[in-house]
Amino acid sequence: MTAEDSQRPPARVLDALEDAAKSESRTLARASRYLLDHPDEALARPIAEIAAASRTSPASIVRLATSLGFSGFRELRAAFREDLAFSRGRATTIAGGDERAASALAADIDPQDSLESVVKKVAFADSRAVADTADVVSINELERARTLCTRARQVVTFGVGASAFAAMDLEQKLARIGMRATSYVDAHQALPAASLMGDGDVAVGISHSGETLDILDSLAIAQDAGAATIAITNAPSSEIARLADITLLTHAHESELRSGATASRIAQLTVVDFLFVAIAQMRMDEAHEALARTYSAVSARRR
Repeated sequence: MTAEDSQRPPARVLDALEDAAKSESRTLARASRYLLDHPDEALARPIAEIAAASRTSPASIVRLATSLGFSGFRELRAAFREDLAFSRGRATTIAGGDERAASALAADIDPQDSLESVVKKVAFADSRAVADTADVVSINELERARTLCTRARQVVTFGVGASAFAAMDLEQKLARIGMRATSYVDAHQALPAASLMGDGDVAVGISHSGETLDILDSLAIAQDAGAATIAITNAPSSEIARLADITLLTHAHESELRSGATASRIAQLTVVDFLFVAIAQMRMDEAHEALARTYSAVSARRR
């Protein structure tokens, strides 16, 4: 991701405000939380009233906007209105047109929720993660990633914790179509492997937060050794997005009760599928032959 990209306003304003609501700056956190908790009022009221209601100041509201990459509050409010309408529309569609049900589904999990409500909210978050990821992933970046991987001498994937599943999934998929691919989910194995990469190799680092040290170090070492780097992350302004040559974004919201949740993993696996199918499309003949041979190799193990 280029320096210019990192300065652009976030593609998902709601997520950016959620992050800002956790800011160490109490003023920015209060302003962000007010916008999230009172979106309709925030869209309708003048900035002075928003500042008073959030116990901040007009200058703080403007500072929040600029900290998120906007020129001012007017631009933030316009993007907020668009993102809010989009999210509400998607929730309503998934809820079968019932706006009240949609609002309940989109709300965070509450300790007082019934088990039925928890199931519905988690299912909604997971399905929304797939659709939102399809909207936010850059086709240009995906095309660049496909080209790099197709021409690569080897593709090495790195992921730890919940992201390990996506790293292993990409490795397995690429290996099944005859590509040289390896995955590392432990830093003590990943770091030495990254140091032995070189020109013509591609390193793929997967981190939901974009700040996982094991993955950052692995990509940095691989990059220093001459490998091209691809990041799969939910955080466009993160360290991994600044480090990698190409960034493929996911879009999944995690709450305190859903840390490492299925939604983030499903979003990562969705991007893995995007990349794998795109690569296989460019290697159609080889992919078909390799899939047939690998299927034959394991078919005898099934009953």
